[in-house]
Amino acid sequence: QVQLVESGGGLVQAGGSLRLACVASGSIFSINTMGWYRQAPGKQREPVATITSGGSTNYADSVKGRFTISRDNAKNTEYLQMNSLKPEDTAVYYCNAVGTLRSYRPFVSWGQGTQVTVSS
Repeated sequence: QVQLVESGGGLVQAGGSLRLACVASGSIFSINTMGWYRQAPGKQREPVATITSGGSTNYADSVKGRFTISRDNAKNTEYLQMNSLKPEDTAVYYCNAVGTLRSYRPFVSWGQGTQVTVSS
């Protein structure tokens, strides 16, 4: 009932930048927290950054100072600006949203993932 669509992944050289976007659509009443997670080959999915509807943010230590999460509540959209990318940032990046449906039932939704590859 809630769809998340990511965009903006790709191939970039180390030190470069990428900006990911995620648009949520469907029977949404409100979105509390949006976030970005990533999963590298052979590793577990891990949180990268989260942002609440009030704008409070949280970052993984590995991306602090390099990545910035933001959101546009009116558009149900979140962004992840990634600067100074490193080869170890290579992973599939997933968008996540937690909120309430118009039926007032809670939801947790994931996007399909977008590949980010950083070459050395």
